[in-house]
Amino acid sequence: MTKPILSLPQYIIDDLVTRALREDLGRGGDITTSALVPSDRIWSGQMVMREDGILAGIDLAKASFLALDPDLSFESVKADGVLCSRGEVVARIQGKATAILSAERTALNFLTHLSGIASLTHKYIEAVKGTKAQICCTRKTHAGLRALEKYAVRAGGGRNHRFGLDDAVLIKDNHIAVAGDIRSAVKSVRSSIGHMVKVEVEVDTLDQLAQLLDMPVDVVLLDNMNPDELQRAVQMVSGQFLTEASGGVTLAHVAAIAASGVDMISIGALTHSAPALDIALDEI
Repeated sequence: MTKPILSLPQYIIDDLVTRALREDLGRGGDITTSALVPSDRIWSGQMVMREDGILAGIDLAKASFLALDPDLSFESVKADGVLCSRGEVVARIQGKATAILSAERTALNFLTHLSGIASLTHKYIEAVKGTKAQICCTRKTHAGLRALEKYAVRAGGGRNHRFGLDDAVLIKDNHIAVAGDIRSAVKSVRSSIGHMVKVEVEVDTLDQLAQLLDMPVDVVLLDNMNPDELQRAVQMVSGQFLTEASGGVTLAHVAAIAASGVDMISIGALTHSAPALDIALDEI
């Protein structure tokens, strides 16, 4: 049974779709379609996979078309989080041709981008199978699209890191430099945050890690360490807090990182570099 994906609130979908359509339709609307297509013309189409991948963003595609034709019929054939094969139909559409043609690019932009993220996430998860490592994203997202891109990571089977600077503490190298030392940084943070807030600390060396072993932290981020260093770090922590590997992770060596025994592997490329999945809208 497929694990349910935490869905996006409708108000987020509607807001982002409205902004995307406003950007594309501009001041005068779709002047090409308006000049060529009668306003009462009805058209039927289907969204088709041009390559294998995990689907994500079908509700955004639907909302894009419905925003221009509330009476349009949109049938979702496949759900987000499902692995689809090349040639499979993921949705069928029937409605005003003017609305479908004008919303097509907006709908496909959402669907191909988010499906690309979900598909890349899935590849990383497949690469670490047999280990306990969880694949998660970072804050390296595109402005205004963070909620969508993090949703797509979940659709691909991954986990989300913090959403912003306000929902969890992550003490990084520059924070430590300003605070003076790693222990002072942790003490200062703990004295000012609420009891529900988790604290993660980034370390670059095993010596830094050793300084944290008696400190009240929840997660340690092991930055740019090789698999041998990661394995030693996991042994040092010995389950005291969660371990997260990060920094330059690629598909070529993520399995070796996971084999070190870390709990999580965070990968910025999931959101900032995932190639769009090829999905098209064809006439039926």
